[in-house]
Amino acid sequence: MTDVGIDAAEFRSGKLKLDLAETFADEKDDDPAKYTKGLGLHASSFPDAYEDIVTMAANAAKRLMDRKGLAPEDIGRIDVATESAFDHSKPVSTYVAGCLEQVYDGDFHHANKGERKFACIAGTQSIDDAVNWIAAGKNRGRAALVIATDTALYERGDPGEATQGAGAVAMLIDEDPDLTVIEPEQGFGSADETDFLKPNQQFPSVDGKRSMQVYLMRMREALEDFEMQTPTHPDDFALVPFHTPFPGMVRKAAALGYRHVARDTDVEEELAEEIGRQPRPEAFDDEEAYRDALKEYTDKLTETDLYSEWYSRTIEPTLEVSAQVGNWYTGSVHVARIGGLKHARENGIDLDNEQLLVCSYGSGAQAEIHAETVQPGWEDEIAALNIDDQLVERYDISWEQYEQIHDVHNHDESTDIDAYTTPEGEFVFDGWGRMGERKYTYVE
Repeated sequence: MTDVGIDAAEFRSGKLKLDLAETFADEKDDDPAKYTKGLGLHASSFPDAYEDIVTMAANAAKRLMDRKGLAPEDIGRIDVATESAFDHSKPVSTYVAGCLEQVYDGDFHHANKGERKFACIAGTQSIDDAVNWIAAGKNRGRAALVIATDTALYERGDPGEATQGAGAVAMLIDEDPDLTVIEPEQGFGSADETDFLKPNQQFPSVDGKRSMQVYLMRMREALEDFEMQTPTHPDDFALVPFHTPFPGMVRKAAALGYRHVARDTDVEEELAEEIGRQPRPEAFDDEEAYRDALKEYTDKLTETDLYSEWYSRTIEPTLEVSAQVGNWYTGSVHVARIGGLKHARENGIDLDNEQLLVCSYGSGAQAEIHAETVQPGWEDEIAALNIDDQLVERYDISWEQYEQIHDVHNHDESTDIDAYTTPEGEFVFDGWGRMGERKYTYVE
């Protein structure tokens, strides 16, 4: 069977930057460490006045297609994952295709287009769909374009405001991929939850504490499901990219995952000499006492050299880019994957044929865990990205400018301001059509 996976990826950040340690913390009269150390975030990306989920998606897709030498006839499906859609009927993928048809010969009239919604996990679900489409032999030699694009805004003053972000990740799914092969084993954890939702509203209603609990519960279930298909060990994976609403959340998930996977392995035996063996439920009279013992053990675990070394090697690299851009919802776990591979390339770490354990999550709620195998040639693909340039070139907005740009992207507001940056060589939002549709054009 031919390998199928991610042949290439592209990254597109919103062109504005809100500094959390300086601008945000100063306005809120907070200690900057609340954000940089507590949340693990340093800055958030925002779209300028002429940017939105379509422009970020189309610009990422164009750069990917140009770099891979692709034409519209090479693409058999375009799937866009987002929870920031502005139309309940017309999918974002049609807008993206319309943008791309402005700059390429040919069209996407024979490409299947769709929009995936399941909070932040929809990008991974779109990859699953594309892999299955190719594996089923329906692609006729064509590749799939999967794009995760979001503007993650919260109401002003909401506790989640510091975790906002905006950007897109475009991925080419194809046979014999150059970046990673998607392995067939998957684990799922899913339940009907109301931790985070947007019932006919743009800004989310969030039960923050509950949402964190649900994230961890669904991740545990997905890991248990994954382990039913393939045994796992903490040292099996070179990188573990998580859905990253903020890096501080991943710190919690990583500790629980490591503890779970280490149980009944040589790792647990090695740790036992320092902190004892993990608590077993049969040793306790009630569930609460067992949970308290697990928490105490986990706290001790995170202080060990063995865990710290594993965390710095497999988790920390995946958070480096996320800490500078904030939460991209559907793009979040894919930013984490790119960030980890970028770190490896820059530090001369050989990942050829190494495994990634990709841990995706979407509120509502569902987690998916699957493995990917890094392909020889991955370094060339990562080297082609211009992430650092994009992040350095972002316009650093003041608090007053942040308030203005937040209103621009608030669907309930009608705010018209001059852009803070000048578009060049990119798709831009260009006003409204006769039926209330958004219009786009390419600026040379």
